[in-house]
Amino acid sequence: MVSRRALNRATLARQLLLERSPMPVVEAVEHLGGLQAQTPHSWYLGLGARLSGVTPEDVSARLEDRSLVRVALHRSTIHLVSARDCRAWRPLIQPVIVRSTNTNYGKRLGGADVGAVVAAGRQVLEESPQTFAVLEKELGARWPAADPHALSATVRAQLPLIQVPPRGTWGPSGPVSGPIAHTTADAWLGPSSSAVAGAEELVLRYLAAFGPAGVKDAQVWTGLTRLREVFDRLRPSLVVLTDPDGRELFDVPGAPRPDDDTPAPVRLLYDFDNLHLSYAERTRFQRPETAQARARTFTKNGVLPGTILADGDVCGVWTLARARTGVTLTVRPLTKWAPGQASAIESEATTMVDWAAGPSARTVEVGDPV
Repeated sequence: MVSRRALNRATLARQLLLERSPMPVVEAVEHLGGLQAQTPHSWYLGLGARLSGVTPEDVSARLEDRSLVRVALHRSTIHLVSARDCRAWRPLIQPVIVRSTNTNYGKRLGGADVGAVVAAGRQVLEESPQTFAVLEKELGARWPAADPHALSATVRAQLPLIQVPPRGTWGPSGPVSGPIAHTTADAWLGPSSSAVAGAEELVLRYLAAFGPAGVKDAQVWTGLTRLREVFDRLRPSLVVLTDPDGRELFDVPGAPRPDDDTPAPVRLLYDFDNLHLSYAERTRFQRPETAQARARTFTKNGVLPGTILADGDVCGVWTLARARTGVTLTVRPLTKWAPGQASAIESEATTMVDWAAGPSARTVEVGDPV
């Protein structure tokens, strides 16, 4: 039997949230199992919360030297991963991306041959990185009966497309804007000779980054199905545990599982942090009443704020706003903060806004409770 608090501390340890790590950027991204990164820059704060001795510019340099890439992976969402993990993981996950794309767009191709569309898309994007608007114009001229969005979505599903810099990079004055241009992994990284990961390897990487966890949790993280049989093959080499609700959980031997009473410092998680998005059951960090309060902070288009962890539990939300006058980080309580938590939260918020603001003026504000 493993307690909720023990699960909490185990995942915080794996995710480098019990203390900031000096681990190099690329090694850290691999250790964390990648970062969900469909926004251009909020994921930088995910690394700022986890690493010491690193700046946003250090992270950005790894995008520019191509050791890190942003590519559609788990759940068909953009993830920041190493070039090595992009090569190893994308072929395994691609059938999920293809299946969901066919469901949404297959009937809108106007009879176009998928192989021909993909070949034409590859040619356009490998000549030079292009936006989907340019890709759709080029492909639409050849297949006028097709929905242009269906054509570009088909290319995105069938080919690993890298969002190339300057999109997603960070300069001396802060985040760098740029067109959302894509090219293929082959064009950006060169032809691959590395082996494709098997489902067993992907599950082990998941457990190392997020365990102890169950089969459904791993399926949520990857988007893959039928992982029960993969876990069954791995079972003899795994640690098997049971959570307070009787769910069977698995872990890799030797992975850190700190004591329940291990202190957990305040940390600010970014809006799409995998700590919340990699489990079917999320109660190890968020109690039901807190989840209900947090739901009220979502905008109409589904944008969500970052979350504040205190003693390992979500207790508030935060947002970062940039203006000509400077950068403001605003924290808001979801629950009544315990004595001493308010000052600890403001201190960590100051650390994070200092990390993200660069030369800009910076302010921390405490907003109204949600």
